[in-house]
Amino acid sequence: MVIAEDSVLLREGLISLLERFGHTVRAAVGDAPALVAAVAAERPDLVVTDVRMPPGHTDDGLRAAVGLRETDPGLPVLVLSQYVEQSYAGKLLDSGDGRGVGYLLKDRIGAVADFAAAAERVAAGATVVDSEVVRQLLRRRQDPLQRLSPREREVLALMAQGQANAAIARDLFVTEAAVNKHVSSIFAKLDLPQAGDQHRRVLAVLAFLRA
Repeated sequence: MVIAEDSVLLREGLISLLERFGHTVRAAVGDAPALVAAVAAERPDLVVTDVRMPPGHTDDGLRAAVGLRETDPGLPVLVLSQYVEQSYAGKLLDSGDGRGVGYLLKDRIGAVADFAAAAERVAAGATVVDSEVVRQLLRRRQDPLQRLSPREREVLALMAQGQANAAIARDLFVTEAAVNKHVSSIFAKLDLPQAGDQHRRVLAVLAFLRA
C-alpha cells in the first residue's frame, strides 16, 4: 500500500491505523509527484490519497490518482477528501470500468474499523463512494433512471456506498430476499450485460453515478 497525505500527523495516523488492521505500508509521501514516483517504485495493491496536496495545494492528489488509473486501470485507489471535487471525482469513478475505486469524505468517517473495511473492499475491486459524494454528483446531472422505483433507487444508492445486500436489508428494514429481488430488477431495468454479480453491481453503480 502507498499513502499520500501532506499532513504529517494525519499521514502517521493512517499508517498506524492501516497497519493495525494488517496492511503493509510500503511508502507514505506528502505530495502528488512523490505519489506517482512511489507507485512506480512499489507497485502497490492499494493507493490511499488525499485530494488537496502540494505542489498546487488544490486537487493535485485527485488528479494524480486519475492519472495513475489511466496508466493502470486495475490499480485500486481510495481518495480521502474534505470536500467533493466533482469533475475529477467523476473521472476517477469512470476509470478502470469503476472497479477498485473509492471516494470518502474525511469528516464522515465515523469509525476506524469502517474505514479499514472500506479500504479492504476497494483493494478487492469494489466501488465505495460516500453518500454525500453520490448526492452532490447526482445534483448536477439529469436523471435517466426513470425506470427504477423509489425503493430501487434507495437500494442502488446504498450499493454505491459499497454495502452488501445484507447490510442494505438492515438499513431499509426489509428482508435480504427482498433486496435480492430489487437488485435483480435494477440489473434488468438498466439493461446490464450478463456477467458476474459483482461486476454487474459495479456497472449499476456507475450508471447511477453517471446519470
